[in-house]
Amino acid sequence: MIVIDYQNRKPIYEQVVERFQRLILTGAMEPDTQMPSVRALATELAINPNTIQKAYTILEQKGFIYPVKGRGNFVSGNQDLKEQEQTVFFQKLGTLIQEGKELGVSKELCLQKTAEFYEEGRT
Repeated sequence: MIVIDYQNRKPIYEQVVERFQRLILTGAMEPDTQMPSVRALATELAINPNTIQKAYTILEQKGFIYPVKGRGNFVSGNQDLKEQEQTVFFQKLGTLIQEGKELGVSKELCLQKTAEFYEEGRT
């Protein structure tokens, strides 16, 4: 379901949070879908269950999942999450554009490169 990059400097729990956020926001995990159990996911990824529990706690605090006592965690059906993430994206984009302007990048070049990256699906 998710893949962890053990060479990445980012903490494992943050990688788990990011991977699940992406799956939820893209619709790969539909609302009310049960999340893998902490123990099962920890075994699958060969990491400490406390790491998974920390990631699930963060996902719950951010509204991506909700717990059901005795049954586990489930994907939230909160539609505002995508809008919130888009707002954060546009804030980051605004900061990058400002940096580009300070470096002398023209509007035309910025739009051209943006279109190229968008079409390539470049990450």
